[in-house]
Amino acid sequence: MIDKFKTEQLSTYVYETRTAMGNDAARHTAKCIRNLLEIRDTISIIFAAAPSQNEFLQALTLQPNIEWNRIIAFHMDEYVGLPADAPQGFGNFLYRSIFGKVPFKSIYYLNGNATDINQECKRYADLLNTFIPDMVCMGIGENTHLAFNDPHVADFNDPKIVKVVDLDQQCRQQQVNDGCFESIDQVPTHALTLTIPTLFRPLHVFCIVPGINKSQAVLHTLTEPIGARYPSTILRKHPNAILFLDKESASKVIDFSSSTIKKH
Repeated sequence: MIDKFKTEQLSTYVYETRTAMGNDAARHTAKCIRNLLEIRDTISIIFAAAPSQNEFLQALTLQPNIEWNRIIAFHMDEYVGLPADAPQGFGNFLYRSIFGKVPFKSIYYLNGNATDINQECKRYADLLNTFIPDMVCMGIGENTHLAFNDPHVADFNDPKIVKVVDLDQQCRQQQVNDGCFESIDQVPTHALTLTIPTLFRPLHVFCIVPGINKSQAVLHTLTEPIGARYPSTILRKHPNAILFLDKESASKVIDFSSSTIKKH
């Protein structure tokens, strides 16, 4: 770690490289998992699916002494209408990255191809109410979205647990920037997402955000007024949230020549 600071209740840790960031985020997450399993028979965790999570998820699967068979896994969003076997599907991403690598007790997938999409929202909401998540491992979008809660659909008091949303242009372009799709016309226009209150509800939040493309979003997260215009600002109100950055994603908030937080 090369720097750390706190913005309201949000702790931020900064690392030299993506690999160092991912490794330490995994160590913190693993420690939290082990501590929770000392006091509970099972726990539930929500995972994000995105290239930004690659280093973290790989490192997490290698952490020692985690009783995966006592952990229930959820994911936080899924495209609507993408072929079930599409590699860009978030369930498929998580299967390749972690769900298929360690022996979870149960894994619950969102189905973006359900015949009745509203019923699918209810099914998943019921599961989340039955196995209330203890932790969430997430990222932040280029437009500061959490899951697929883009600014125009984000609601900090959302009565829903899971909902269908349309994706804004910046969000869809990010999927191209990440290399997931060749062009924006291939990116689905709608998705299922866990809502902001659902993501805020777990006792522990680990937010992993590397890369220069996320530097503006990190700046907004840490400096803008808390509100749905920049959904990730809500993290500053969570009592147990840690934001993990690499040098690139932190470049707009830290002056590395003097190791001081920039003034804005």
